[in-house]
Amino acid sequence: MFPESLRHRRPLEGVRVLDLTRLLPGPFASLVLADLGATVDKLEDPFPGDYLRQMPPAVAAQGAAWQSLNRDKRSLVIDLKTAAGVATLRHLVPRYDVLLEGFRPGVLDRLGVGHAALRALHPGLIVCAITGYGQDGPLAKRAGHDINYLARAGVLGVTGPAGEAPAVSGAQMADVAGGALWAVVAILAALHERTRTGVGCVADIAMSEGAVPLATFALASLFAGERPRARGDGVLDGGIAAYSTYLTADGQAVALGALEPKFWTAFATAVGLDPALDALVPGPHQADIKTSVAAVIAGRSRADWEAFAQSHDCCIEPVLEPHELPIDVQHKHRGVFFETEGFGGGPMLAFRTPVGAGAAQTHTPPRAAGADTKTILREAGLDDARIEALIAAGAIGV
Repeated sequence: MFPESLRHRRPLEGVRVLDLTRLLPGPFASLVLADLGATVDKLEDPFPGDYLRQMPPAVAAQGAAWQSLNRDKRSLVIDLKTAAGVATLRHLVPRYDVLLEGFRPGVLDRLGVGHAALRALHPGLIVCAITGYGQDGPLAKRAGHDINYLARAGVLGVTGPAGEAPAVSGAQMADVAGGALWAVVAILAALHERTRTGVGCVADIAMSEGAVPLATFALASLFAGERPRARGDGVLDGGIAAYSTYLTADGQAVALGALEPKFWTAFATAVGLDPALDALVPGPHQADIKTSVAAVIAGRSRADWEAFAQSHDCCIEPVLEPHELPIDVQHKHRGVFFETEGFGGGPMLAFRTPVGAGAAQTHTPPRAAGADTKTILREAGLDDARIEALIAAGAIGV
């Protein structure tokens, strides 16, 4: 979290972002930029718009995930499949510092607003393209989702127990850590460079390669020229008893991360296990150690282990489920979750990003599709007669 003085300065105030993306990676990137103070205008097509609007669960008939990602943004609807819609986008582009897009390579070119055309209109524009496999290469135009990018990145290859199919992550790691966050890094760097040169750029963010660093430790054997261990046999992927998850007496779970000798020794000594350090080395002997640790963990409830963690410094934490997060003592103290206005005016729980001020910041609720189209076009110099003509032609939505 930023210190109070910096958080309230909103360092990207004055930066204007046009977000053409949908689903998770692009909208999360623009949410971070909004939390940093940027003005974000979200552009959707008339139908279906951002698919997350229709994805359950919903609050006031709008997807809760969509709402969590699209607070503090304005909404405009332009049909880029029409010549008038494309002309409207071209008119708007010079007003923005950053344009985010997530189309497959070539889509914008076919519409006449490819990266080169956009930057010809506005040489200072920073175009950030978030795709699965990047703007070039044999897979550039291939469809995919988070699971596919993690597969190509080697992350799935080190996830899950040996002898079974790789485990599917319950979190969208490639979308967020492999795509959205690298996009924010690239945009911030490009904005900084533009202050020196006045020139924008195209940031080509491929989620499949952005996710590769998530497997850094698993890749160490590759870098060292060694044959990698089988999945589930390494130090960090379940191969040692000191770094694993265990069920508790009440059917819940805890995560033990006693990797360093001092933490393993503290845990083992406290629970009456052998503190020998071979517990930190993968190998066949781990089966017996895991059985012993599992039996110890299963002897107490998760609440008991939470109390244990208060007095024993050994890296053991409860495995929380989503509904428990807002009431967790650490998250409450840090203000990770806060109540804000949701779509339709009712209260809704939201999360702040690590660079946002949360409840200490004034937030605007997610907007109906096209709610700000007229305002944004008027700001760009279009008069009401022209706007009404665009509406009549089906080029924009309000």
